[in-house]
Order: sequence, then C-alpha cells, then structure tokens
Amino acid sequence: MVTIRLARGGAKARPFFHIVVADSRDKRDGNHIERLGFFNPIAADNEEGFRINDARYTYWLSVGAQASPRVKKLVKQFAAQPASAA
Repeated sequence: MVTIRLARGGAKARPFFHIVVADSRDKRDGNHIERLGFFNPIAADNEEGFRINDARYTYWLSVGAQASPRVKKLVKQFAAQPASAA
C-alpha cells in the first residue's frame, strides 16, 4: 500500500519533516516515491512552517494512497488558516 507520511530529517533536538509518498513497507526515512512538501514544528514566527503541493497530494489520494493520521491533521490545520500576506 502507498502512504503519505512524514520522514524525519534535521539534527538532534531540531526536527524537520518531509511529507513523502512511500510504500508502507519501507522504513520511515528510507526510500520514497515523491516528496510533496515539508513540516517544520519549530519554525519561528517569520519562517514558513508547512508547505505541501496540493495538486500532487490530491492526485495521490485519488489513486488510492492513504495519508497518515498526522499528515491528515496537518493538512486540515494549515488549510483552515488564511495565507499570510508576504
């Protein structure tokens, strides 16, 4: 099964996550099919903390990929916030 999930990056005590499409049997930080975006949980106020390619995310869901609960929550949370005027 293909899943949309988080893959951890960054240094010790400085987490950074890539949102990736991967086979569910692969390791968390192992092979992935496509990188859709990122999530930075410790982003400062003036930094971008979340970005996802909506078109590709929708495509993968339409062809049967399952988003992890955390990815679903992040997409829902950040879709509800208005885009900041930068």
